[in-house]
Amino acid sequence: MEIWDLYNLNREVIGTHVRGTELPENGYHLVVHVWLKDREGRYLLTQRAASRPTFPLYWECVGGSVLRGESSIQAAVRETAEEVGVQLRAEEGELLFTKIRGTKDDKRYNDIVDVWQFLYNGEIDVVQNATTNEVAQVKWMHREEVAQLRKEGKLVYSIKDLEYFFEEME
Repeated sequence: MEIWDLYNLNREVIGTHVRGTELPENGYHLVVHVWLKDREGRYLLTQRAASRPTFPLYWECVGGSVLRGESSIQAAVRETAEEVGVQLRAEEGELLFTKIRGTKDDKRYNDIVDVWQFLYNGEIDVVQNATTNEVAQVKWMHREEVAQLRKEGKLVYSIKDLEYFFEEME
């Protein structure tokens, strides 16, 4: 059972929430999107494992929900280690911006999304180093390649509908 802190729009903790249950109308959970960028200006995307219950084999960035008592940067570092086996240093992360989503298309997201970026130029071996089996493969992609995935409908919905990658990231 995964437990999250529940926040108000001022980012104050107002309680806890169990993953999988409906979020209250005035309660938000904290989510991180983690973009690794290499010296060539490419971004690391991950393809979800075929066994994932939602969006199998779709592409996304590293990310996930912040656990109870955890900070956003701690979650960014943890999620990256779990999903792709890369050990990041919190002090090297840059919080690019925060987005808040409420209800869209009759689905209540109610999340506060912190978008982190880390410069990273090392090797990535998901099979040997990841601590979960969430990711089938990783690929470094230029912005144009990410745009093509979006055009083909191969991005996970939660990042496909966030235009921030193309509008606010360099």
